[in-house]
Amino acid sequence: MLLPSELSFLITAVPAVIITGLGKGGMGNALGMIAVPLMSLSLPPVQAAAILLPLLLVMDGFAIWGWRQHIDWSIIKIILLPGLFGTLLGLMVFASLSETSIKGMIGLISILFCLNQWLGHYFRSSRKPGKIAGIFWSTISGFTSFGIHSGGPPLSIYMLPLNLQKEYLAGTMAIFFGALNLVKLPAYASLGELTTENLLFSAFLLPLCPLSVWMGMKIVKTVSTDLFYKILYISLFITGIKLLADCL
Repeated sequence: MLLPSELSFLITAVPAVIITGLGKGGMGNALGMIAVPLMSLSLPPVQAAAILLPLLLVMDGFAIWGWRQHIDWSIIKIILLPGLFGTLLGLMVFASLSETSIKGMIGLISILFCLNQWLGHYFRSSRKPGKIAGIFWSTISGFTSFGIHSGGPPLSIYMLPLNLQKEYLAGTMAIFFGALNLVKLPAYASLGELTTENLLFSAFLLPLCPLSVWMGMKIVKTVSTDLFYKILYISLFITGIKLLADCL
């Protein structure tokens, strides 16, 4: 029989991993933002992030393989190095920032971005975001990704208005976050978070990774592009509200 603490872990961790896998499969990396807050209901947030990190790497591997023929390398050239820099910046300064402030910042950015997408056509031009926007938002994405694996919304601010085909959006973001999570692995190890206990928790959840990524890829291939983007924006908006609510 499961102990209450173990039961609460299953109730929060299993859906968190499945939702993250759906995002990695192409439903939008913003979905992964829900994982750490959800698991934090039964675990300390830092431990939750540490347990998730090896699983994210496995999911990234499956996603990269699945979308290997749908990667926009011209975009990768713009966002990868700034993203890696942002990750290293997060390692250096994250300890001085409260998790609440990070959650609040990303939640607010997510909500404003969605409102801009839904209402901003009354005010903005039809031009796509340029290279400077890509460098800026990928740096922010790398920074916020380090602490609570929440790099999806900042990068989405740059990526979604490009209106890529849904397969190329999924493949390009898989390469980006795969590289970031690979860099985070030794960083988390240096912080003493990749303990035997946490790795055992990760191993227990590991079978969910390929299944959830596969499910996400299947959904992307069967959902229309218009509906796909509507789902992304709605999920991003809900996530932003959730993060802001956590700060109250």
